[in-house]
Amino acid sequence: MIVVSDNKALRGHLDSVREQSRVAFVPTMGNLHDGHLSLVHQAKAAADIVVVSIFVNPMQFGKEEDLATYPRTIDADVAALKAADVDVVFTPSIADIYPQGDQAHTAIRVPFLGEPLCGAQRPGHFDGVCTVVYKLFRLVQPDVAVFGEKDLQQLLIIQKMVQDLSLDIDIQQGLTSRAGDGLALSSRNQYLSDAERQIAPRLWQTLQDCAQMLRGAPIVSAENTLAQASHNLAAAGFTVHYLELRELQTLTTATDLSRDCALFVAATLGATRLIDNVQISATGSPIP
Repeated sequence: MIVVSDNKALRGHLDSVREQSRVAFVPTMGNLHDGHLSLVHQAKAAADIVVVSIFVNPMQFGKEEDLATYPRTIDADVAALKAADVDVVFTPSIADIYPQGDQAHTAIRVPFLGEPLCGAQRPGHFDGVCTVVYKLFRLVQPDVAVFGEKDLQQLLIIQKMVQDLSLDIDIQQGLTSRAGDGLALSSRNQYLSDAERQIAPRLWQTLQDCAQMLRGAPIVSAENTLAQASHNLAAAGFTVHYLELRELQTLTTATDLSRDCALFVAATLGATRLIDNVQISATGSPIP
């Protein structure tokens, strides 16, 4: 495994192996957990060479968010990636990605899909995500890139960006990795206190319960179902930012289950922002 931080060194190495090899890419912000490593294993199954980037992207953090305190564990991350038999770890600096600073850099915006849900709660967030991912795509030039379903809105936005900009990259989606009690794995879970960690799995359980009720009831009851679920989460200690049923491909508000849908939730527990989702097919069954 090699670790590179220089753009030219990355390109030079990949150019030397690209003709004979298929390249897969997993972009991360580091502080790796088993969810990230599951994406790495999926990438290894899809290609000959696996590149993982570690870059805490300032362009996707809001002014009041946790950029300064976001966990940075580069030594442990590199060790985990070496154990996972990754070929290249790319660790650029902010200056490598944004030579004139992130505020002066050209931004990429995906309309519509980036506006509701987290887009409304975190203005500019997805512009920052798309910009850094596009830049990393240009540097790595992968055949395959793997993104997790836990950030389902982000996954849909990246798929749309790749389609709209005619990028010849196969975007694969990896299943959400969960703790034994159902909590979706996240680098931010370590912010939870012991007491909050005991409460946090209710987010996933609430999604499961709502999905079950929506499958067995007329869609007109969805608003009441989700309102009651939000009330229950608030009573448990969450500050609910949204709990919504959306059409899966367009993220428009769903009015029935005639198309594939997803339930999306974002909530803060203590100081920790958590997101999750569950997909529901047009037949009413879970989407695997």
